Amino acid sequence: MVEVGVDEVGRGCLFGSVVAAAVALPETFPDDGWREIKDSKKLSPRKRALLDSYIRMHAIAFGIGIATASEIDELNILQSTMLAMHRALDQVSAQVEISSIKVDGNYFKAYHEVPYECIVKGDTKVLSIAAASIIAKVFRDNMMKTLVTDNPDLAQYGISTNMGYPTQAHIRAISQHGLTDQHRKSFVVKSL
Repeated sequence: MVEVGVDEVGRGCLFGSVVAAAVALPETFPDDGWREIKDSKKLSPRKRALLDSYIRMHAIAFGIGIATASEIDELNILQSTMLAMHRALDQVSAQVEISSIKVDGNYFKAYHEVPYECIVKGDTKVLSIAAASIIAKVFRDNMMKTLVTDNPDLAQYGISTNMGYPTQAHIRAISQHGLTDQHRKSFVVKSL
């Protein structure tokens, strides 16, 4: 039975999925690499990529859950975030028995009967949540870059650099070129 940390990335984006990760870490590590695990927002892309590999190699279990832009429009961002978190937890629970869950933020929808704790700024306080923030961020950023590679028209929205967040250039591009099927219609209307 293990404790699992959960975090998400992409909640505030205008474009693309919200991604959650769930990570169960061992009690000890073979080296000091774990000391560098911290909130993904405080790491360079290069450092995040290195730590992503480190976490995947040493984690007891991890899972990644996605809720699409269309699910976000249909359900709302909060329910879609919970859906992504539960999908990530489903992957972890297929590998290990979860004893407790620590979630970044102030809200979580109960996962089966597993005890949980919401921790505001948990990605700065709990190692497994910080690890989940890194896994989710690297995965989503790579997903955005792949979308642009596969769909060159997305380059005009700056997706490979803004990762779907509402920068001025991104909002201007929406005004000039319209929405794509990956834009969150419920978000974009409010932002323009």
